[in-house]
Formats: sequence, structure tokens, C-alpha cells
Amino acid sequence: MSDVRRTVQGHIESHPGVHFNELVRDLDIATGQAQYHLRRLRRAGCLDVVELRDRTHYFPQGYDSWEQRTIALLRRETARGIIIVALEDPEPSAAELAGELDVARSTISWHVSTLAEADVAEKCYDRHGRSHVKLTRPEETRCLLDEVAPSLSDRLVDRFTRLIDDTFGESATRR
Repeated sequence: MSDVRRTVQGHIESHPGVHFNELVRDLDIATGQAQYHLRRLRRAGCLDVVELRDRTHYFPQGYDSWEQRTIALLRRETARGIIIVALEDPEPSAAELAGELDVARSTISWHVSTLAEADVAEKCYDRHGRSHVKLTRPEETRCLLDEVAPSLSDRLVDRFTRLIDDTFGESATRR
């Protein structure tokens, strides 16, 4: 095994759920070089790949599909924030999440839908019709949270998305 491939594999083992762009940036390797080594590692059965909302995440062997989806989402700042709030306050409302995380309700809705599709959380409604979020496996999620810290680049992408949401939200209310 080449040194570069060994480095890629080691990075994936120490950063489960790392997505492609983050891997390229962290290792400072060319896109084509990363693709080549990832393809070889995958063919050799050394890693698993998960596609989730337009991002490809890489995992060492040993994680089941629910853990992979959960870890991938924990690498995204807003989804991670929703999960943390839901761990501290079971069944927070969408309004509470938006206020706590200082993001638009539409952003909360998008991330909650993603969490629900991944079976990490579910939407439920109170008797007044307000939506709430409930984690499907809170204790297991708490354990996985300790394994994942989002990268600086992930946090910047999420903050840029918030900026766009805020900008479009303001211009829509001015019309």
C-alpha cells in the first residue's frame, strides 16, 4: 500500500464520516489523487461510503448504516446543534430550535427533514399543531456525538448557508 493511500485510510479511521472535500483539504492532496486512492480503498473493502444530501462521507469498516448516517449528520453544524438541543431538552419545538440556534425556521425544517429521513429523529406534533423533534435513539446518538467534532470548513459552509437564508428571508419579507 502506498504512503498516500495509508495516509488517506488513517485519516478516515481517525475522522469517521469525513466528507470528500474535507478529506482533500485536510490532507492537501489533489482531487484526482484522492479519488484514485479512495476508489482503491473501497475496492479493497477497507472503507464504506455513504451519500447523504449531496455529500459523500467515508467510514472505516465497523459502523452500521444508522451510525454512519448519524455521524455524517453530526459533522454538520446545524444538524449537530439540533441534536444537542434535543439531547438536553427532549422534543424541542421548531421555534425553540430556531431561537436557540439562531437560524431561520426554514433551515431548521430542512435539517429536521434530513434527520428524519436518516432515522436519527422524527417530527411529532403537539395538540396545537406545533412541530417538535424527537431523537429516535438518544443514548446511542449521545455516544456518537463524542466521536465527532465538525471541521472548520464544515462550520464555515453551514454559516454561509445561514447567511444566504437570512438574506433571502429578509428580501422575501420586503416584497
